[in-house]
Amino acid sequence: MSETITFTIDGVKVQGAGGQTILQAAQDAGVYIPRLCAKEELSPFGSCRVCTVLVDGRPQTACTYPIAEDMIVESDSEQVAAIRRDIIDMLFVEGNHYCMFCETSGDCELQALAYRFGITAPKFPYMFPKREIDMSHPEIFIDRDRCILCARCVRASRDLDEKAVFQFVGRGPDKRIAVNAESRLVDTNIDVTDEAISICPVGALIRKKGSYAVPYGQRKYDHEPIGSDIEKARKAE
Repeated sequence: MSETITFTIDGVKVQGAGGQTILQAAQDAGVYIPRLCAKEELSPFGSCRVCTVLVDGRPQTACTYPIAEDMIVESDSEQVAAIRRDIIDMLFVEGNHYCMFCETSGDCELQALAYRFGITAPKFPYMFPKREIDMSHPEIFIDRDRCILCARCVRASRDLDEKAVFQFVGRGPDKRIAVNAESRLVDTNIDVTDEAISICPVGALIRKKGSYAVPYGQRKYDHEPIGSDIEKARKAE
C-alpha cells in the first residue's frame, strides 16, 4: 500500500498517497487548482505555470511538485491569484484570441479560467504575433493564433496515439507547434479520431465540419465555472 502523507492546503489538513503531486492530491481532496498543460492521462509537464502554488512560502508548479509530510501549500490566496491572473493575461496577449467567434468559445479552458479570475481584458499590451494557420487537412486544422504552447497535443500524440505528429520548433517568441512532415498537416499520419486533437484546451486544433454544433447556453462552461466538478465532489462528502 502507498504511504499516506498529510499536509496542509490553505489551512486545511489533506491526505494524499506517496508519489502524488500536489495537483493530484488536491483534486482527490476536492480542492481545485487551475491548470492548462496538466491532464490526468498525460505525464506532468509544468509548462503553463497556471497551477502555481506557494509551498512553504516558495512558488512551485502543483502539477510537478510531489507532496511531502507537513508541507504547507497556499493556493487560495490573493498573492497566488495575482500570479495566476498575470500568467493568464500573458497567454492572451502572446497569441491572437478571438473569443467572440471562436469555435471553442464556451468550451475553452483558457477562456473559462479568465472568467473564473474575473479577467475581462488583459492588462498587458497585445503582441499581435503573425502566425500561420494550416488548413491543408480535409478534417482537421491548426490555428496557431490560439496555441498556448501547453504541449498537450505533443504528449498525447506521442504517448496516447503513439504517432508523434506534433513537436515544438523555434525559441522564445518564435516558438510554435509544428508537425512531423515537411510543412503541412495533411502530409502527416494524423487521424481525425486521435486523442491529440480532443485534448487541446483551447481552439488551436479543431475538427472541421462540427464547429458551433453546441448552441449557446449548452456549452461546457456556460453555467458553472471551470473546476466546479472537483469542488462539488468535496462538498458532497
